[in-house]
Amino acid sequence: MFTYGKCLFKKVESLSSRKRCIQTKEKVRAVYELRLDFPLQALLKVARLKKSTYYYHLQKWTKPDKYQEIKERIQTLFHHHKGRYGYRRICLALRNEGILINHKTVQRLMKELSLKGTVRPKKYRSYKGTVGYVAENVLQRDFQATEPNQKWVTDVTEFKINGQKIYCSAVLNLFNGEIVGYEVSKSPNFELVQQSFKKAFAYAKLPEKSDLIIHSDQGWLSPLSIEKLHKKVHIFGVGSLIPEESPSLHYNQLI
Repeated sequence: MFTYGKCLFKKVESLSSRKRCIQTKEKVRAVYELRLDFPLQALLKVARLKKSTYYYHLQKWTKPDKYQEIKERIQTLFHHHKGRYGYRRICLALRNEGILINHKTVQRLMKELSLKGTVRPKKYRSYKGTVGYVAENVLQRDFQATEPNQKWVTDVTEFKINGQKIYCSAVLNLFNGEIVGYEVSKSPNFELVQQSFKKAFAYAKLPEKSDLIIHSDQGWLSPLSIEKLHKKVHIFGVGSLIPEESPSLHYNQLI
């Protein structure tokens, strides 16, 4: 009896890689595999299976799968849409083809087939709502400049390259449409904006006092960032570009 039990549970381990409670169907499969080497009655006794339960599961295995054609169609639809369809959209696609089936049945069949739709990642949005001080819209959609470095506009743009998101912060001079500074990064943070302005200030070589207006969409260059940017101004070498009492950086909604 010990030999039967030892062989039986080794067989169960080989049939299931997960460490959990042994299910009845796994016991039945193990008994079925060992039935030619050991007496059936002894294996059923070790597995604590009733004879009727054993033959019931055997009958289910030999019975034709009534969902076989639907399973094949589910697999075709799933791979056709590159794994982006979950059970709800697969169910809708089947119904459009005239196959009436419950969505829970589709969910169960996809689970049996180990098919799981890819969750769409959330798109990055830089706008964080009204936070802190919001400056007056000085620009008033007047995007014409009469002299260099009179008006700058800036924004952070998202690109997708080889399946990876890349963010670019650019500063544009409205006088001639020139990009005076930009920075590229894998993360849309304040460091990205700061580096783009550092390059812009170094390139433009602004005088110590300037009436430059910088226009943004209140994204990562937000009212909360003005204090950080002001503290970094001395690094850029632009003196009093952003006075404490009347800062020349103005923020407003989307251009």
